[in-house]
Amino acid sequence: MEDLTEKHCIPCEGGTIPLTIRQAEEYLAQAPGWELRKDAEAIAREWKFKNFKEAMAFVNSVASLAESEGHHPDIHVSYNRVQLELSTHAIGGLSGNDFILAAKLDEISF
Repeated sequence: MEDLTEKHCIPCEGGTIPLTIRQAEEYLAQAPGWELRKDAEAIAREWKFKNFKEAMAFVNSVASLAESEGHHPDIHVSYNRVQLELSTHAIGGLSGNDFILAAKLDEISF
C-alpha cells in the first residue's frame, strides 16, 4: 500500500461506497494509534498535552492541515486532551481520505 502521507484527499460524493471493515483494518495498519469506531464507520485517536494552551495549539495545527486537505475531523477538547474522530460524512462511513488525513495528523509534533 502506498505511503498515505504522500497522498491527498479527494472530494467524496454521496453514492460512493464506504470501506468495508476489512479494508478499514488494512488502512488502519498505516495509522498507528487510531482505532476503529462505530462498526468501522469512523476512526478516532486521543492526544494528551501538558496544558490547555498546548492542546489548543495542536487543534490549530489540525485545523490548518484539515483545511488544506479539504477533509475535516470532529474535534473534542477537554482541557489538555484532544480527541479527533474521522469519517466521511457524505458516504456515511470511512473512505481513504480519513486514513490519509489520520496519517498526516500523526506527523504533527508537539
